[in-house]
This record gives sequence, structure tokens and C-alpha cells, in this order.
Amino acid sequence: MKEQTHLVFRKVLKMAGSCVSVLSALLVVQCTCLSKIAPPTSLKYNHFSHFHTLILPDGKETKIHLLKDISKRYYFALEKDRSPSHFSVTVTPCDVPIEWTLLLHKARHMFPGKLHGDMDSLDSPKSQTMLRTVSTLFHYKGNSVETYEGKSFYYALFLLEFLSTERDTHITVYLTTDNIYANLFPELPPDPRIDVVGTSHSTVTLAWKNSPSVLHHKENIQYCLLVNEKHNYKSLCAAETAIRTSELKSPKSLALSISPYSTQLHQGVMWSVDELSIISRANNGEVRQICIGTRNNYMVTNLSPATQYYFDVFVVNLFTNASAAYTGTFIKTLQEPEPKITEIKDGKIIQLNLKGQKLNSFQYQAKNRMSQFIFHSCNGEVHVQIFKNRKMLVSERFAGLRYFTLIGKAMDLYLVQLRLSGRSPNSSVKVQVSSHFQKPMFPLFPESLKIKSFSKLRTCDSITIAWLGTQERSKYCVYRKEIKEDHIWHEMMNTDRCSGPETRKRSEKVLCKYFHDINLQRAVTTETIRGLQPGTPYLLDVYLIGSSDLPVRYHSKVVKTRKKC
Repeated sequence: MKEQTHLVFRKVLKMAGSCVSVLSALLVVQCTCLSKIAPPTSLKYNHFSHFHTLILPDGKETKIHLLKDISKRYYFALEKDRSPSHFSVTVTPCDVPIEWTLLLHKARHMFPGKLHGDMDSLDSPKSQTMLRTVSTLFHYKGNSVETYEGKSFYYALFLLEFLSTERDTHITVYLTTDNIYANLFPELPPDPRIDVVGTSHSTVTLAWKNSPSVLHHKENIQYCLLVNEKHNYKSLCAAETAIRTSELKSPKSLALSISPYSTQLHQGVMWSVDELSIISRANNGEVRQICIGTRNNYMVTNLSPATQYYFDVFVVNLFTNASAAYTGTFIKTLQEPEPKITEIKDGKIIQLNLKGQKLNSFQYQAKNRMSQFIFHSCNGEVHVQIFKNRKMLVSERFAGLRYFTLIGKAMDLYLVQLRLSGRSPNSSVKVQVSSHFQKPMFPLFPESLKIKSFSKLRTCDSITIAWLGTQERSKYCVYRKEIKEDHIWHEMMNTDRCSGPETRKRSEKVLCKYFHDINLQRAVTTETIRGLQPGTPYLLDVYLIGSSDLPVRYHSKVVKTRKKC
């Protein structure tokens, strides 16, 4: 008897494709007790106890892992009732196309009356005959979400068989016998298309018809929009799987999660009152997911010109995480209009206001062989590109002061393009191009504009700082400002590097002094700022003012005095 029991248990593990405990099987079975699924205590059902570890629960979405070329089977049964038993099965492929089949084992063939033979031996001729008395109700191959709805007038055992021939993957399966109250999956409208109602070089405006689920369960439903440059996705499960696969190749990419109730938000999640936006940078470009509540229109911004984008809309049940996909669409953004090119005169300083991703272009015709390009970013990071005869000579991102000396021929024509880099919504930058090095408008400044503080020389009421000077005699003005600790980040981010001492309060001025040294190795000066409060942070600034009276502001430094001395 023990040997027979062990034989049955081994066959259970073999057909399940994995080691599933008997306790897990019982827990799965208990989920079906309130449905029309036949209970496992049924006499006839007990003859199929080999399959208890593969019973498909009713009213619950089941995640199933498939190994390549190895089929996996799940079973469920319907009992005979006075009225026909209705059921539906929804299968969602999450990665690659799969094959799945729904088979029916008719009870009148399997149990004609008294049982004959030993049902414990699945390899016996009688068992094989009984397993062959099946009919195929549905067969599908592909990667779309498919639902089969059926009913039975008698006791029946159903078999679901899944197969992946491309690679290991996973799917989700949802079985329900409650066709009245089961609302795990949100409904799609009769016309589930996404309409493109407007497009430009950097935006696309989309609209779609409301899901019927929004009207009845508005607080539980929201729309999530997926934007990428590769292809459309037929399910949210497929989209999340593709992004997770990209993350394995690109460790810096961001996780994709739609639930706004998550206790731990991933980096890269940007919240507003009614919008959740997640950006994942993968090898195939940027994948953006925007969850927008129950609005059925949206303008996607910050797109690249002349680029084809694919758009998918998913209606999501927030409590169950189940979703339904609208029919995806794609469109190519318009070509960016040719930027207006202005001419800059030799030695003249211009100030440009930069907004968003707008490109600012100007050209300069060289007077001599050598030309010097000076850029002073007032706040934020700027991306500059310099071309000569359509050949790129410079492409660099910088913040603060930067200059480039280029050698060519007299009358060479240079094209300069500037745009914002990073997340700053707007900024301004001063630009000067000159071939007269003996009369620069910007003062000569050192290679480093950093201010250094000395921890050992810091006391409860004084701070000692140092900075680099130049070979040219220039004026240096030192300012200090008392700030609160929770305002440090705000002060540093909103510093206007183009502003001069005239914008500062008189009470903030420490001193002004002249300094220079022919030997650049010794062109360093120090200053001790006294009369400070203990345990207080101070914003320290140094301004270099040359013969042209144009100031150059060193990088601001925050230093806190000692609390106890």
C-alpha cells in the first residue's frame, strides 16, 4: 500500500512539473468551495486526485510559469445543477506568443456507472482510453489576451493546456463561474481605439472612449498610458515584462509599477495631484508610463522631433491590478522647424533666455585665425554645440563659466547651438565671441571657481575660506548670508550666477580686496569671516570683478559654524 501511495505521489509531481506540497494543493482547493467548481470531496473527483496540485482556483488570477517546450496542465470541474453552469477563462501572455487549449472530459464517458479497473495507474489501457474521450473546445496561438466563455449542463471536467515554444515565460489565467458579479477585469468600450487628435515636433495629444467600468466603479479604476519607441503591447503584463527584461541589460533603468498604493516608491516616480509618471530608460530608448486617473485624453510632452512613438492605453482595476488594453496606435512626431539663426558681433555680449528643449542658434564670422567662445550659464546646466562647415567641433554640457579657443581661418563661419540640459524649466546664458584676446569683456578667471573652507580653522564665530586668483590684478568681494538648514538646497539651486554684488544687501558684505600673483602656483588668497553665530549655516560667495566691471561669481559654498567651542 505504501509503495502504491509513493507511486501516485511521484506521478503528481511529474504532471505538475514542479514540487508542490500537499498543503499548497489543499489551500488552492479551499479557494473553490464557494463557487460552482466541484469540491474535491466528490467521489468521482477523488479518482483524479493526481491533479489536485494543478487545480485552477475560481475567482482568482493565477500566475503560471512555463518552461520552453514543456506543456503545463490545469484542471477545473463543474457540477451538475438545475441551471447550466456558466464559466469564463481569460489567458494573458506576458512575454512571447504561447499556445493554449481548452479540453472537455465528458463525465458520461468517464463514469458510465460502476468504475472498472485501477484508476491509480494512468498508464493502464483503460485509463488511456478514458483520457482520449475528450473534445477540444478552444485552441489559440499568439500573444493576445483571449477569453473563452462557456456553459455546461452536466458534471464535466475541463483541462487547460499551455505551451511556450520560444523560451521560458509566464502567463496569467483567470477563471470565474460568477458571470454576474465577477468584475476583476475592467471593461473596454465597443470601439477601443486610441485617437490621435493633435501632434507637433515635441507633443502628441491622444483621446479614447471611456470604459464602462469607469461609470460604475470610478473610484477603483484609472487609465495608464504607455509610451515607447519600439512597438505596441497587447497587455500591461507584456509591457512590464519587457521593461524588466531591459532592466537586466541596463541596471540604471527604473522599475515599472502602476500601483499608487505602494508603500515604497521607486526612484524616478514623479507625483502630482492626479498623475503618476514613471520613466524607465532601457537599451531600446525611453519607456514612459503615465497614470492619469479617469481622464480619457492626455497630451504627451517632451518628445523628440521626427521620431516614431507607440502609444498604449490600459484601463486598470486599482484593487486587483487587473487590466484591459485598448488597441494601440503609433505616430511620428513632426520635424522640428529650422531654428532662427541670429548673427553675433565680434566682442559683443548677448544674453539668451533658454526654455524647455527649444534650440537657440547664432552664427559668428571669424575676424582672425583664433576665436574665443565664452559662455556664462546663470543657473542650470546648458548644452552647447559649435559647428564649422557643418562639422561639429564642440559638444559639451556645463554649469557656470566655460570658454573655448578655436583655431581656423579668417572669415570662417561658426554655428553655435544652445539648449537646456537636465530638468531646469528655464535658464539664461551670457555669450561672448571675440578674436581680440587683448580686450576681453569677461575678466580673466582661474581654472577653478570653487571656494574651499578649512574645518580646523572653523570656530563658533568665524569661518576661514580660500579661493584661486589670476595673474591679472582684479577686485574680489566676499559676501555671507545666514540661512536655515532646511533652506540650503533651495538656496543652492536658485543661485543666479550672472548676478553681481549690486543684488546683495549691504549687511551681507564682508569686504572687497585686490589680489593677483604672477606665479599661478601661488595665486591663492584666504579670508577669515568673523562675527558669526554658533551652530549656524552661512552661504558664502566670492565675486571677481575685472576691468570691464563684469562680475564672475565663484561657486557658492555653505559652511556651518561650530556649535560648541
